[in-house]
Amino acid sequence: MVPAALTATAVLTLSGCAGAGSFTSGGGQTVTIAMVSNSQMQDAISLSGEFEHANPGIKLKFVSLSENEARAKITSSVATGGGEFDVVMISNYETPQWAADGWLTDLSPYEARTAGYDPQDFISSLRSSLSYKGDMYSVPFYGESSFLMYRKDLFAQAGLTMPAQPTWDQVAQFAQKLNDPAHGRSGICLRGDPGWGESLAPLDTVINTFGGRWFDQNWNAQLTSPQVEKAVNFYVDLVHKYGEPGAAAAGFSECATNLSQGDTAMWYDATSAVGTIEDPSSSKVVGKIGYVLAPVEQKPNSGWLYTWSLGIPKTSKHTDAAWKFISWMTSKDYIHHVGQKLGWSHVPPGSRYSTYQIPEYAAASKSYGPVTLQAMSTVDPNHPTVQPVPYTGVQFLAIPEFQDLGTRVSQQISAAIAGDESVQTALQQSQQYAETVGKSYQGKS
Repeated sequence: MVPAALTATAVLTLSGCAGAGSFTSGGGQTVTIAMVSNSQMQDAISLSGEFEHANPGIKLKFVSLSENEARAKITSSVATGGGEFDVVMISNYETPQWAADGWLTDLSPYEARTAGYDPQDFISSLRSSLSYKGDMYSVPFYGESSFLMYRKDLFAQAGLTMPAQPTWDQVAQFAQKLNDPAHGRSGICLRGDPGWGESLAPLDTVINTFGGRWFDQNWNAQLTSPQVEKAVNFYVDLVHKYGEPGAAAAGFSECATNLSQGDTAMWYDATSAVGTIEDPSSSKVVGKIGYVLAPVEQKPNSGWLYTWSLGIPKTSKHTDAAWKFISWMTSKDYIHHVGQKLGWSHVPPGSRYSTYQIPEYAAASKSYGPVTLQAMSTVDPNHPTVQPVPYTGVQFLAIPEFQDLGTRVSQQISAAIAGDESVQTALQQSQQYAETVGKSYQGKS
């Protein structure tokens, strides 16, 4: 099995990207940015005119993509040296690997000479995860762990009490009691959409806390182990019995819509989801949601660690202009401005410690801010599972092959969620994929 980054052989072509790295008719530079189309990123695009006004020599061009599409297109472009993008939105999965491959610009010198930028203010777990040999190669726009969101009003009406950290068995019992398809409400929403960063993200945390793992210490694949089979059966059964309609095609965005529109009683997902759930302009459940730590089984903590960050490919011809944009979008001033102009629920969470010291944000985030920081502080990517493993990463494995491996496995799981094959068949096929990857690591120091 070859890493997805290395199998890309064609130069990426995107509509709207023809001007990347070019000069505008006004004599300025065009900075082309590939960005994931989540809500906080759309906020940045809506405010980008202010950056252009303050920097008249720079024209911004955005390519906004869904998560899966963004990962594929950005990886293809950067890996092949296509040069379409001056700024790319990546994560703590890609950053250290791509830095080691020489694909990204070292941003630490830029941080050091940017007055007031304060890189030490970034949450330490994120700063470390975006570094290679002590230098940062991308900077966090927002960071997240995972937690369980639930309708406090529905729990009260049903006489149910949510623990501060429930077990998955308790979550299943709550989902059963609150499932009400006759009135268009599911007991829980869980991602089923294929993608190593979609359905596999929450599922991996379930596998971890159930005692499962992808590989043993000798890189022998473990996807047909009893622990993994139990975890995946639990996840698939929970979605089948009490989950949202069309779960096999539901990802982060679909579940966010379900909870914000009152169509589900619970949702286990990213802590950054509060930007949608607590937005009074679009959500019907503002103030009705409770937030608790990720459910557990055997492992005492099971939340993930992830950050959407901004980096500059080595192929960019406008590195200084690209950094000006990045430093604007990830600055303390930007966070304050978003809160004051768009509302404090719109603030990119989990990137800077100082965010949680802003009085207005502390007041607005009192139901979810403290649990977000607690979740992020208990994550240990170096010890993600109950048993020892040779890899790091909670909801992903920090190896180049995981983009392809994870996507293939997620497709099998999605097929099981859709009812097209059994969990046992899905895992048997997934085991074969994992064995191919594991063999390439066996015998290496």
